[in-house]
Amino acid sequence: MRMSQRMDNLAPYLFVEINKKIAAKKALGEEVINFSIGDPDIPTPENVINKLCQTAHDPVNHRYPETFGLPEFRRAIADWYMKRFSVSLDPDSQVLPLLGSKEGIAHMALCFVDPGDIVLVPDPGYPVYTGGTTLAGGKIHYMPLLQKNRFLPDLNAIPEEVLEKTKLMWINYPNNPTGAIAEIDFFNRVVDFAKKYDILVCHDGPYSEIAFDDYKPVSFLQAEGAKDIGVEFHSLSKSYNMTGWRVGMVVGNAKAIQALNIIKSNLDSGIPQAIQYAAIEALNGCQDAIEKHNAIYQRRRDLVIDVLNDIGVEAKSPKAGLYIWAKVPEGYTSIEFTNDLLDNIGVVVTPGTGYGTNGEGYIRLSLTIQDANLVKGLSRLSGWKNSKDRFKAKIRK
Repeated sequence: MRMSQRMDNLAPYLFVEINKKIAAKKALGEEVINFSIGDPDIPTPENVINKLCQTAHDPVNHRYPETFGLPEFRRAIADWYMKRFSVSLDPDSQVLPLLGSKEGIAHMALCFVDPGDIVLVPDPGYPVYTGGTTLAGGKIHYMPLLQKNRFLPDLNAIPEEVLEKTKLMWINYPNNPTGAIAEIDFFNRVVDFAKKYDILVCHDGPYSEIAFDDYKPVSFLQAEGAKDIGVEFHSLSKSYNMTGWRVGMVVGNAKAIQALNIIKSNLDSGIPQAIQYAAIEALNGCQDAIEKHNAIYQRRRDLVIDVLNDIGVEAKSPKAGLYIWAKVPEGYTSIEFTNDLLDNIGVVVTPGTGYGTNGEGYIRLSLTIQDANLVKGLSRLSGWKNSKDRFKAKIRK
């Protein structure tokens, strides 16, 4: 059989390769401690589960849903944005439920990008921004996210000839994988920039509710004029520990929302209605679980940061998100250090290069690991430091 040319340009998804390595270790009977994937280990809130069980018994919810979602769900999303960010949304034109934000992100380029059009993508960044652009036949111009710039893109560094052909721009704060945050002044600059060059801004914001030290992330849509030129993707996956439920949303510019709805209506049949009712319960119900979950993540964050810095892996405490972005020790590449940890102590982390060229020199660790495994993993990492001969030999190379 003959594959399409687009398959030649589409790399395997990052975590597919990581899972293969983990499976190989486990096949040898070895225990592996996995810090790689941001999949919350904390259960979905009980009230949400109960609502699913209740609505699953209603035969109405056994039939095809609508791609555009239940009106009640779109209203709940709009109400949540008003309560959380003071952002006003029309639930009938500025809100679209998604089968998890990943599918919406992947399909967005199909709405606006023709072959040869340019998409601005952060580097390092969530791999789906690149994958969606590739599937649409677009060209990618990577925006380096550098520590010296607080992992914010330097908009002034993008060449004019690139901007003339740019259709779409991806940004993501709180950021995956760096853990960086952005404030409203940055979003205001992005809005002005996008209006000048007629670019659609897509902000990916699924980590806005995972925050520490009394910090409250802002929404891109809080920037003046943001809805004129942009949309924001969000998800219930991280906020309510619902990764397996596959439910999210995109909100903002009505034209962009309508375009994505047309694409989706040709590709999927929407979110099962019982899950939509459970999502409504999550958004409208008691929000105390978020604070409790954040306290758990903050405690884990502090433990991981202490151990990493103790073994010579430089890391700073993020104010938000589920990830620690850490520099590898001198003498290692990201892949070499990742393999060293897996091969020698059975600890899995994600190499920074999996998120782009500018991820070199870093690894990412997730905080979504059960406490028992966290203790084991941190103990192994501490033990890695004690292997002085191997460490010093590596430095001398």
